Amino acid sequence: MDQDALRERKLQDLVSVGVLAADVSRDVIDEVVAEYGRQARRSDGKLPPHVVVYLLMGLALFRGEDYEEVAARMIEPLARLGACRSGDPVPTASAITQARKRLGPQVMREVFRRTAVPVADLLTVGAHLGSLRLVSFDGTTLDMPDTPSNAGAYGYPGSAGERSAFPQLRLLTLIEDGPRAPLAAEIAPCHGKGSGERTLLAGLLDYLEEGMLATADAGLFGFDLWCRAAQTGAELLWRVGAGPELPRVKDLGDGSYLALIYAPSVTTAARARLLQAARAGAEPDPERARLVRVVEYEVEDRGDTTDRELFCLLTTLTDPAAHPAPLLAHTYAERWEHETANKILKELLDPVGRMLRSKSPELVEQEVFGLLLTQYTLAALMCRAASEAGLDPDRLSPTRTLRIVRRRIADPAAVSP
Repeated sequence: MDQDALRERKLQDLVSVGVLAADVSRDVIDEVVAEYGRQARRSDGKLPPHVVVYLLMGLALFRGEDYEEVAARMIEPLARLGACRSGDPVPTASAITQARKRLGPQVMREVFRRTAVPVADLLTVGAHLGSLRLVSFDGTTLDMPDTPSNAGAYGYPGSAGERSAFPQLRLLTLIEDGPRAPLAAEIAPCHGKGSGERTLLAGLLDYLEEGMLATADAGLFGFDLWCRAAQTGAELLWRVGAGPELPRVKDLGDGSYLALIYAPSVTTAARARLLQAARAGAEPDPERARLVRVVEYEVEDRGDTTDRELFCLLTTLTDPAAHPAPLLAHTYAERWEHETANKILKELLDPVGRMLRSKSPELVEQEVFGLLLTQYTLAALMCRAASEAGLDPDRLSPTRTLRIVRRRIADPAAVSP
């Protein structure tokens, strides 16, 4: 075993349920519970709302176990953390289901929203381009039990003759690329009005902020979405397909160039006038057109020389001296960390291909945000460990980290002070 692997193992041995729970503040949970009026009805309730939140994280950690087994693993560690009472009997599956229903989906969504803040610092390897924090948007899908209520709320993807076997939801997330930590998420059915990724993206743009560099794939590009994203103060690096017209305004000398993108309502004649004015140095009307920098390149190891895929990127970073085109192409490749994050969510937290547990739409939404909250805490742990060792977080194995957490979750010595 090489030195990096040995160091990684030592770092991951520090992971514990106490640290995991510490990333989800009891104070935040209590504040959200109070705001939504979900407090326990009796002071002696055996499953108060904050315990249900932690149990939902446990259900994400132990995907192959039933409710009672997960509760049995979690109750004593939570009691040692002061989250519940030691010696209480393990709650039944029915009691946990009823407690989940009382909690509802909004609490879990809001706890995630308040918890999921960027975790990388400026010393975290692979998390920044200069001072810009790397974040990205991407989508995936999740299956759920085939119940009438789930089917009615989410439906089945595919045509009527060849529909999927199970109802399915679409999930779009914003993640911090370095640590692969989810920062925001939206869910919707996989078909019908409002189910497309661009619609979901509109609900995530407000989570961008100045100091971020956001990447997105071609399917998410749209003039209005680009404008809204740019107005947040974040820098953008988005791939586009063959659709947008990109008339050249000025060559920048490094293979990239300035171009205009237009609002869909702008006529052909008006586009010609806007282009002529831009080439003369005038700033375009931002409601009708935007000046962008275009970076085009081919990936050498994809196909032969006559059939390589062309990547076309649009960016708000217009200075080639500060951000050369090859550097931006390399930075866009970091977006694939999002693919790994999706894989962690679907396969690591669900290693044998099981679907979501929940049999009603409200509990499906609750479960998804429980999964995301658990994914976030694991990513935060790995990021802290990697930063301490001067490693890129992607050098640490999510599988090993999860094994450590599962193995030590009932270990009294693993509870952090």
